[in-house]
Amino acid sequence: MRIRSCKDIRRNLAAACCLAMLAMAGAFAQEPPSSAAPLPSGYVLGPDDQILIRALEGLDLGDKPVLIGTNGNITLPLVGRIQAAGLTVEQLEGELASRLKAYVKEPQVSVTVTDFRSQPVSVFGAVTTPGVIQLRGRKTLYEVLSLAGGPRETAGSTVSIVRLAENGVIPLPGVSQDPTGRYSSAELDMKEILDGKNPAADIEIKPHDVISVSQGNNRMVYVVGDVQRSGAFNLGGQRTLSVLSAVSLAGGLGHTAKPEHALIFRPAPDGQKHQEIAVNIRQILKGKAEDIGLRPDDILVVPTSSRKVFATVVQGTLAGAVSAAIYAGAVH
Repeated sequence: MRIRSCKDIRRNLAAACCLAMLAMAGAFAQEPPSSAAPLPSGYVLGPDDQILIRALEGLDLGDKPVLIGTNGNITLPLVGRIQAAGLTVEQLEGELASRLKAYVKEPQVSVTVTDFRSQPVSVFGAVTTPGVIQLRGRKTLYEVLSLAGGPRETAGSTVSIVRLAENGVIPLPGVSQDPTGRYSSAELDMKEILDGKNPAADIEIKPHDVISVSQGNNRMVYVVGDVQRSGAFNLGGQRTLSVLSAVSLAGGLGHTAKPEHALIFRPAPDGQKHQEIAVNIRQILKGKAEDIGLRPDDILVVPTSSRKVFATVVQGTLAGAVSAAIYAGAVH
């Protein structure tokens, strides 16, 4: 198997990509959704939303939808021009009824949103159905990811959010702000969101947010030596993978394994040196030692107590070290 050096994705590159996505979001937002759904209470109307207004008396609009203009206004017979954007459906109903009282004793008005276009959120990256989602009421990050079909199996360990300044700064620790003041961005641990371990991270999503789920195709750890199935294993949406989990994915220890003398080989950024970390898997199994988290491109080596020969194909500077570790386990 081939070991490739792993470089962290630079925050400024991610921010630049997301800024481009923000520019694209407006174009996608003009596409009508496939179907209308019952309106949640408290939905705030906005430009380009399409509504259907019905009144028992005073307004004769038939079943013709009304489009809220880019300036947020609608113009109707009798009541004239109304600033609809920024009002909830209930507030608009109240405003229309108030204006119709000059013509109708007890006006009864209903407003239904037939086309949602004013609150787009762009979801990109390793999700099942990337694209633009129209918010219909308050939605959290977890809910929006669910609407996008959830992360794919190949998703990485992080999800990033970019937010326009007009919607406020993202309320998360470690948030960074664009020097131009146009947007803020933050990066979250995907596992915390999916597992619900950090409720504070499951923030409310705002219109025009851009959410990007990282790809994890090349985030691998390797298990070699006296295990049932040596190989490479994808970290998926996790930042790290515990030693015991890695051994489990490798089918468990071999009958002649020496788990108390296992080693982790961790590549250095320069690709020339490596760090050796001693691991006593036997003590971890007994709960007497901490289970270490394997990082991308780590190699877990489980030596053998027999004269068994392992053919380990590892390209790069770690090849000799890994082979030596397995050999050491075999002869001591």
